[in-house]
Amino acid sequence: MIRRYWWVVGLLLAAAVVIVLAPFASGDPDGLERVAIDAGFAEQGTDAGFEILPDYSVPFLGDSAASLIVAGLVGVALLFAAMWLLGRLLARRSRPQTD
Repeated sequence: MIRRYWWVVGLLLAAAVVIVLAPFASGDPDGLERVAIDAGFAEQGTDAGFEILPDYSVPFLGDSAASLIVAGLVGVALLFAAMWLLGRLLARRSRPQTD
Protein backbone atom coordinates (compact mmCIF):
# COMPACT_ATOMS: atom_id res chain seq x y z
CA MET A 1 0.00 0.00 0.00
CA ILE A 2 2.75 2.48 0.90
CA ARG A 3 4.61 1.70 -2.33
CA ARG A 4 1.62 2.90 -4.31
CA TYR A 5 1.63 6.35 -2.73
CA TRP A 6 5.37 7.09 -2.68
CA TRP A 7 4.68 10.35 -4.52
CA VAL A 8 2.86 11.71 -1.45
CA VAL A 9 6.12 11.52 0.52
CA GLY A 10 7.93 13.42 -2.24
CA LEU A 11 5.22 16.06 -2.42
CA LEU A 12 5.23 16.55 1.35
CA LEU A 13 9.03 16.73 1.36
CA ALA A 14 9.00 19.41 -1.37
CA ALA A 15 6.38 21.38 0.56
CA ALA A 16 8.42 21.10 3.76
CA VAL A 17 11.53 22.39 1.98
CA VAL A 18 9.56 25.39 0.69
CA ILE A 19 8.10 26.15 4.12
CA VAL A 20 11.44 25.89 5.91
CA LEU A 21 13.78 27.48 3.37
CA ALA A 22 11.65 30.10 1.56
CA PRO A 23 11.94 32.69 4.36
CA PHE A 24 15.73 32.57 3.93
CA ALA A 25 15.65 33.38 0.21
CA SER A 26 17.75 36.35 -0.79
CA GLY A 27 16.07 39.48 -2.07
CA ASP A 28 19.17 40.35 -4.10
CA PRO A 29 19.00 40.15 -7.91
CA ASP A 30 19.75 36.74 -9.44
CA GLY A 31 22.77 36.14 -11.68
CA LEU A 32 21.36 37.38 -14.98
CA GLU A 33 19.70 40.40 -13.41
CA ARG A 34 22.92 41.25 -11.55
CA VAL A 35 24.96 41.07 -14.78
CA ALA A 36 22.43 43.31 -16.55
CA ILE A 37 22.65 45.84 -13.71
CA ASP A 38 26.46 45.74 -13.64
CA ALA A 39 26.71 46.03 -17.44
CA GLY A 40 24.23 48.93 -17.47
CA PHE A 41 21.52 47.52 -19.72
CA ALA A 42 18.96 46.36 -17.13
CA GLU A 43 16.67 49.32 -17.80
CA GLN A 44 16.46 48.40 -21.51
CA GLY A 45 14.53 45.22 -20.71
CA THR A 46 10.77 45.06 -20.96
CA ASP A 47 8.32 43.65 -18.45
CA ALA A 48 6.54 40.39 -19.08
CA GLY A 49 3.09 40.58 -20.63
CA PHE A 50 1.59 39.12 -17.45
CA GLU A 51 2.80 37.89 -14.09
CA ILE A 52 1.13 35.07 -12.20
CA LEU A 53 3.25 35.45 -9.05
CA PRO A 54 5.28 38.66 -9.43
CA ASP A 55 8.65 38.56 -7.66
CA TYR A 56 7.78 35.15 -6.19
CA SER A 57 5.02 36.56 -4.02
CA VAL A 58 1.24 36.53 -3.75
CA PRO A 59 0.00 40.09 -4.35
CA PHE A 60 -2.82 40.09 -1.77
CA LEU A 61 -0.45 38.90 0.99
CA GLY A 62 1.99 41.75 0.50
CA ASP A 63 5.74 41.47 0.87
CA SER A 64 6.00 38.93 3.69
CA ALA A 65 7.46 35.51 4.39
CA ALA A 66 3.95 34.04 4.21
CA SER A 67 3.56 35.44 0.69
CA LEU A 68 6.84 33.85 -0.38
CA ILE A 69 5.88 30.50 1.16
CA VAL A 70 2.45 30.48 -0.50
CA ALA A 71 4.02 31.35 -3.86
CA GLY A 72 6.49 28.49 -3.40
CA LEU A 73 3.71 26.06 -2.53
CA VAL A 74 1.75 27.19 -5.60
CA GLY A 75 4.87 26.52 -7.65
CA VAL A 76 5.25 23.04 -6.15
CA ALA A 77 1.58 22.29 -6.86
CA LEU A 78 1.80 23.53 -10.47
CA LEU A 79 4.96 21.55 -11.13
CA PHE A 80 3.43 18.43 -9.57
CA ALA A 81 0.29 18.81 -11.70
CA ALA A 82 2.32 19.30 -14.88
CA MET A 83 4.49 16.25 -14.17
CA TRP A 84 1.47 14.12 -13.24
CA LEU A 85 -0.26 15.04 -16.50
CA LEU A 86 2.91 14.34 -18.47
CA GLY A 87 3.27 10.98 -16.74
CA ARG A 88 -0.32 10.06 -17.56
CA LEU A 89 0.19 11.06 -21.19
CA LEU A 90 3.41 9.08 -21.52
CA ALA A 91 1.92 6.05 -19.75
CA ARG A 92 -1.02 6.08 -22.15
CA ARG A 93 1.31 6.23 -25.16
CA SER A 94 3.53 3.40 -23.92
CA ARG A 95 0.69 0.91 -23.44
CA PRO A 96 0.70 -1.80 -26.09
CA GLN A 97 -2.05 -1.54 -28.69
CA THR A 98 -4.53 -4.42 -28.59
CA ASP A 99 -6.50 -4.34 -31.84
